[in-house]
Amino acid sequence: MKRGAPGALALRDVTVRADGRALVDAVSFDVAPGEVVGLVGPNGAGKSTLLRTLYRAQRPTSGRVLLDGDDVWTLPGKQLARRLAAVLQESSGEFDLSVREVVAMGRTPHKRAFDGDDQTDREIIAESLAALDAAHLAEAPFDRLSGGEKQRVLIARALAQRAGTMVLDEPTNHLDLRHQLDTLRLVGGLGVTGVVALHDLNLAAMFCARICVLHGGRLVALGTPEEILTRDLLADVYQVDASIEPHPVTGVPQVVLLPGAPAPFGGHP
Repeated sequence: MKRGAPGALALRDVTVRADGRALVDAVSFDVAPGEVVGLVGPNGAGKSTLLRTLYRAQRPTSGRVLLDGDDVWTLPGKQLARRLAAVLQESSGEFDLSVREVVAMGRTPHKRAFDGDDQTDREIIAESLAALDAAHLAEAPFDRLSGGEKQRVLIARALAQRAGTMVLDEPTNHLDLRHQLDTLRLVGGLGVTGVVALHDLNLAAMFCARICVLHGGRLVALGTPEEILTRDLLADVYQVDASIEPHPVTGVPQVVLLPGAPAPFGGHP
């Protein structure tokens, strides 16, 4: 799939405050062109809020989000949509559209007002549906799909944008095991710059070059899976005890939760 050139993302002291508290607190990090970074942390850590500042759903209270040096909040909407695509954790309402029509919305940034789909658009829509194992759903009403089917269609819509940078908020949510692996393998193979919020640390270790850990709105760790996934960090951030060993086949760190009380060296007694 031919896509736009991957862009360099840079977050500079991004802060989001609401009701007197910081949901995201002075977060800074860089994502190199073509790199996929996993965003992890417990519920309420600020992952979704931080991602919303990247695709302009929530303006930071302070700080900047830069795409190839351009502040995303100063770019015209259509121009940003050609360069950055987003897959949200859940759809805002249900579309009274067919699956094909939903995916076709991903082509809108590349058209003038009232333009219809041309042959190139139709080919991209078909390729995007096929990539997510959703070609057979093309004529189905979107609002009658299962949660997992809807998620795959929304990812296909983002693929149809052909942007070089993608922001994905829990893209494996509702997906079965096969489609979780297929989706992350697909994103990793596109050559795009990606920021992916994930709850599953083993998936993050398998598919992300680096992992960014948020806790209480703050960036508490950033590095390779081998550097980040340690027993101490999981105790401090998640209040769990776990063993972490290289997977015998893939060699990437594998987290296995251990039963019992939270680890005494990091959790609450």
